[in-house]
Amino acid sequence: MPEIAESETGWLPDLLYTGGRFESGVAMFAASGGRITRLSRDPADLGCAARLFGRAMLPGLVNVHSHAFQRAIRGRTEYRTGVPFGARDTFWTWRERMYHAANRLSPEDLYAAARMAFLEMLLSGITTVGEFHYLHHAPGGSPYAERNLAGLELLRAAADTGLRIALLRAAYARAGWRKTADPLQARFLTPCVEEFIADTEALRAALPQAVRPERAWIGVAPHSVRAVPLDYLQEVFRYARERDLPIHMHVAEQPAEIEESLDEYGMRPLALLHHHGMLGPRFTAVHAIHITLQEAGYLAGAKSRVCACPTTERNLGDGAVPADALADAGVPVCFGSDSNVQIDLLEDARSLEYHLRMNKLERAVLAPDAAAEEDGLARRLFAGATETGAASLCGGGGGLRPGQPADFFTVDLDDPSIAGASAGSLLNHVVFSLERSAVRDVAVGGEFAIRDSRHPRQEEIVREFAGLQRRLWGAG
Repeated sequence: MPEIAESETGWLPDLLYTGGRFESGVAMFAASGGRITRLSRDPADLGCAARLFGRAMLPGLVNVHSHAFQRAIRGRTEYRTGVPFGARDTFWTWRERMYHAANRLSPEDLYAAARMAFLEMLLSGITTVGEFHYLHHAPGGSPYAERNLAGLELLRAAADTGLRIALLRAAYARAGWRKTADPLQARFLTPCVEEFIADTEALRAALPQAVRPERAWIGVAPHSVRAVPLDYLQEVFRYARERDLPIHMHVAEQPAEIEESLDEYGMRPLALLHHHGMLGPRFTAVHAIHITLQEAGYLAGAKSRVCACPTTERNLGDGAVPADALADAGVPVCFGSDSNVQIDLLEDARSLEYHLRMNKLERAVLAPDAAAEEDGLARRLFAGATETGAASLCGGGGGLRPGQPADFFTVDLDDPSIAGASAGSLLNHVVFSLERSAVRDVAVGGEFAIRDSRHPRQEEIVREFAGLQRRLWGAG
């Protein structure tokens, strides 16, 4: 009979999702360091585990792509401006409004906005975020005395809420090829690649003092081909690969980006990255909407991934990620909340499929070929929101199994959105029907950040964010 170590903590839900299915009568144990030690059916173990009655336990969701500061503009851009492109309102007109808001945020404001976004993520079952961070400097472009002050505020916000974070430090060098500098982008820019690398190294060195090491790490994020010239890109990729850092990049989000790349290099963005050997297993292409089948093959051959952000992509009129072509090529897809206009990663997962259904006028487009697997589609989408996301941000892992972080969320089996689900149908209910009201507990490294759908600092976080909104937008 196994002995329960004093340093272990165990939980026994009604159902536990592991190995691609829900199991009953299984307890999960984690060591004090926050990693899962074992799953057990032993009666002695079951008797010692904390009982989670009426709940199912699932691995924590991984939000691969977020701009936390954009939480501050939610609901503030949903109107037609017609500027500067006549009667059309597009990504580019939205971007101008976003830039104006970004230039009004102090580091303290960024902390308040990030805490609000991170709280919402936790409440929806997200346990890890990839924060694509480019608000490096003060408005106007002057560096802060502590050059990484804004990044440190994001790390502090994650630590204060209990969220695990990969801070993806963005390289942003120019407005675009042969484009006049945009004053509203000044606080994003680090024109010298040596300065970008030095600042990134300084942030990596500050991590042990800023947060618990296992809760935060640094990656790099060249913003896009239009924002970072080729020689700069190559240096950033070289730096990251020497240190085995995740590399994320906006790719082919808008047709204009492709046109600009063709004008400058004679190649589309993904083709350019492929040609110069920059794709690889630590690379994630964010969006990759307007790509060719050949480019999907480049990603597959390099074992790279795509991060889809369906809520933002439809909000901005970007287009739909060609997830069917990516699946056929063997490119894994993960998910991000991006502009944080809504934070619900399961909604993003189902929307990836629903966009294809509308375009193709058929159902279950991404379902595996095996017709007998009634939850095969749900398993594919859920893996994207968990294991593929974990691989994108930290290079592997995910799932509730020994050796992995004890990052999980529980759902109330009696919540109206999933009531009546059986063990065999529950994953379909979770992926296609779950409302955030069903999420009850969320733990990161075995420590509960959410209990009974509440965060211990929730009132304070909401109050401070509401104050920020009043300062930014007034009473209107």
